[in-house]
Order: sequence, then structure tokens, then C-alpha cells
Amino acid sequence: MEAPQHPAGPFVPEENYDQSRRSELIAEIERAPGLLRQAVAGLSEQQLDTPYRNWTIRQIVHHIVDSHVNSYVRFKWALTEETPTIKAYHEGLWAALPDSRQGAIAPPLLLMEGLHQRLVQLLRSMTPEQFTRSFLHPESGQHISLSSALCYYAWHCRHHTGQILWLRENKRQLFLPN
Repeated sequence: MEAPQHPAGPFVPEENYDQSRRSELIAEIERAPGLLRQAVAGLSEQQLDTPYRNWTIRQIVHHIVDSHVNSYVRFKWALTEETPTIKAYHEGLWAALPDSRQGAIAPPLLLMEGLHQRLVQLLRSMTPEQFTRSFLHPESGQHISLSSALCYYAWHCRHHTGQILWLRENKRQLFLPN
């Protein structure tokens, strides 16, 4: 059985949502490190190297953190500069680096916990007007509001954690204890 592209469903952009929805999305960001940690709990080194489409579980863990570090910086830029042009990065090349392909997952899991605490603190301190601020993505040419970015990164957590959970559920024979 081939792994689905989007096990948690495709990204559906949301732009104009209310404070209640914003609180839900922030709560997802807050829960994400614990859910990721649960998804990888008890996996051996060999199991961490199980591929999900193009990346292994290990690479997925490293990617989530790499992506969210960039997201945090983008939020800070958009809050302190007038429509900044962000620095794009090549996620596939980052995931191909030896630290992502072979590195332990404990450090990125710890980084994600601290990073998400900081991000949630920032998000909860923002006014509705601040969520309308935006940054410019240099590759797509799109202006992305912080409201839209919040929606995307909440989905991003579900998406990649969903990939790991899909593997554990649908490739159970690979995850049985020895």
C-alpha cells in the first residue's frame, strides 16, 4: 500500500477566521511537540529510518523542527518590519544533510518543545491586527499574513505527525517489538 501524500488531509488555507478559531490553532501548535514525541515513542534506530515516501521518520522529525524555526523567525520579522521579504530555504536539501539523515531525534524534539513554548507565548500576546501583518515569500511572490501562516503551521504539525502515525498503523510489521 502506497503512503498517501497527505495522511492528515490536504492543507486548506484559512484567512479570515475568528478569535475562537485562532485559539484552536494556537492550541494545536502548543500540543504538537507532545503529539510528535508520542508518535515516535519507543522507535528503534532502524525504525526511525523507515521511509515515508521520500523521507524517513528521522528526517521528518528534523524537518518539522527546521521548518518551525524558520516559521518563528518569519513571525518575528513580520511583527517588527514592514512586509519583510523572508529568506526561503530548500527543505529537501536540509533534510538530506547528515544531521537530518543520521542524527539523533532527541535534540530536535527538545528544540521543538522550547520553540513551540516561545511561539505560543508570542501568538497569545498578538493582537488581531498583528495577525493581519504579512511577509513576502520571494519564490511565490505571495504576501502571506500571519493569520494564514498560523493556519499553515498548525496543519504542518498534523501533516507530518500524521505521516509517522500512518506508517505505524499501516506498516505494523515493521514496528513490532523484537
